[in-house]
Amino acid sequence: MLQTNLITFLIRRSLNAAITIFLLLFVTFTLIHVILPTPEAMAKIYVGDAHYTPSELQSIIVLYGLNKPLYVQFVSYVESIFRGTIMDPIYGAPVMSLVEKFLPITFELVVVVISVEVTIGVLLGGLAALNRGKALDWGIKALYLMAWAAPIFLWATLMQFFFAYDLKILPAMNVANPILVPPKPITGYPLIDAAIEGDWVYFRSVLKHMILPVVTLAMLGFGGTTRLTRSSTLRVMDKDYVKLAYMKGMSNGQVFKGTVLRNSVIPIITMTALHFGYAIGGAVIAEEIFLYKGMGFFMNQAIMNLDLPVVMTTTLLIGISIAIANLVADILYAVVDPRVRVR
Repeated sequence: MLQTNLITFLIRRSLNAAITIFLLLFVTFTLIHVILPTPEAMAKIYVGDAHYTPSELQSIIVLYGLNKPLYVQFVSYVESIFRGTIMDPIYGAPVMSLVEKFLPITFELVVVVISVEVTIGVLLGGLAALNRGKALDWGIKALYLMAWAAPIFLWATLMQFFFAYDLKILPAMNVANPILVPPKPITGYPLIDAAIEGDWVYFRSVLKHMILPVVTLAMLGFGGTTRLTRSSTLRVMDKDYVKLAYMKGMSNGQVFKGTVLRNSVIPIITMTALHFGYAIGGAVIAEEIFLYKGMGFFMNQAIMNLDLPVVMTTTLLIGISIAIANLVADILYAVVDPRVRVR
């Protein structure tokens, strides 16, 4: 019975994720055609040159099928997205081949950000709960409220000016020191490739350049994890089995790690998936400020250049990443708490 409920739950959540991705495709396609309502307007973007002839525009319209009905263009757009055959007129290469160079850099950054903010959030939230109503509790509240109060571009700018330009202890921009020769792109992930090659100088450089973007993006999300951990922990600490653990003489640390944390982790799983989306969105801003040349930086350049194939593809990939993260969270949620399978 439980296995059947789990399978049904997974199918339902997978369908929800598929519908979300389809709607994202549709909305992206619609917005582009609202902004550029005529085939000629679309063709001018593809030409990418101020000096074009009417015959050049017509050839672009025919080449990309911009004069076909919208439903035909939409089907062709969906097929080309999933086949990876969309060509970029500015770079003269398939969009997916360009994305493959930038996506791992952002994904690596986001994984580190999520790890840092969840670790800090759980620790601070647990400390606040164990010291409810005390000075430490109020201090932690003030810290995460202050982090929430400022937008990400302000934190990024302040971090850059203070640590890079004033104290000069951290690099202000780039993925790594530009004078270093990067390792062979075996996986596309700078840290992993440097470790595989044994290039520890480049590895340390990547870590050092990652500190400011990671801290900036972690400021965006650790407050939510801290607050949720605190409230979830306090709710669990009021249970009879926790009081029984204290009566047995267990310390705060033993009760928190052995009983409280295990029973309060379910909401944190869901929050982690949501933070993945926040981190991806924040990376679009942070990477531009720190010139951290990942997917966010690539997307910003595409927007500035009106590079529609890249904008559409990167928007879709970000949406798919968030949908997959939410699906994984739902699966973990169902595994940890079987009660959600029957909802």
